[in-house]
Amino acid sequence: MEQVKQHSLKAWWLAARPKTLSAALIPVITASALAFSDGAFDWCKALLCVAFAACMQIAANMINDLYDYLRGTDGEERLGPRRACAQGWISPRAMRGGIAVMLLLAGVFGVGLLLTSSAPWLLLGIGAACVVFAFLYTLLLSYCAMGDLLVWIFFGPVPVAGTYFVQTGTVTPDVWWLSAACGLLIDTLLVVNNYRDRDTDRAVGKRTIIVVLGETFGSYFYLLQGLLAYACVALMALDNSVWLTILPMFYLLPHYLTWRKMIQINRGKALNRILGFTSRNMLMMGVLVAIAFILGGLGL
Repeated sequence: MEQVKQHSLKAWWLAARPKTLSAALIPVITASALAFSDGAFDWCKALLCVAFAACMQIAANMINDLYDYLRGTDGEERLGPRRACAQGWISPRAMRGGIAVMLLLAGVFGVGLLLTSSAPWLLLGIGAACVVFAFLYTLLLSYCAMGDLLVWIFFGPVPVAGTYFVQTGTVTPDVWWLSAACGLLIDTLLVVNNYRDRDTDRAVGKRTIIVVLGETFGSYFYLLQGLLAYACVALMALDNSVWLTILPMFYLLPHYLTWRKMIQINRGKALNRILGFTSRNMLMMGVLVAIAFILGGLGL
């Protein structure tokens, strides 16, 4: 077991799970790049969106850590990296305090967005929904095959449309295509996680969509979501830069090869490598889409 002093900076760093932050930042960065392409980019508002998304992701990670531990589903049989509470790095009481701090910070950045928005009540409702569903995901929805739907919504339309709206004051059809792409892309990370944990999830009564529909469905679900994410981006090229077709295409081969590796491994802790590859692929796709929007905005 990794030696980490309780409540140390390293313990809190591990509890924050920084490797997951790319999932929170990809929708914000790509939506900001779309705003740039449309001539309405705002540095200050974009940075506030980044800060809010990062704080909410860390808070959600800590909520998941705490309540999985309290429920007793983060034990020795866990195939993924064990969490901070289960390892004894952070006590449940301290973790509750950490959650409160991260939600408070998210609220501070959210207030900054409210003060600069033309529709503060709309943003307030979105922010409140983010907090509520961060708890509901761990406490209920991930146990009844609703996790993927929550990812599609809260890593798709919510951050993409929200980020674009606070910078432009409007929402265009391209926003919805980008929302769909981000939701599908980021859900591939959840699919790998649930594919790896399907046996232990079934044992503790956690009914993910892969537990319900089976591992064959789960493997093709992973492949299809990546392909559809590219298709959604490519369709935006009809009204934007041709770069949206060309650059994101470089995501397809790594995604396919990662899928092949996933079905070859099939079971066990070795699938943790697929999580790492998937996170890398997601980040690559996000960066390529952002660059394509920027090149289009520059008229190239």
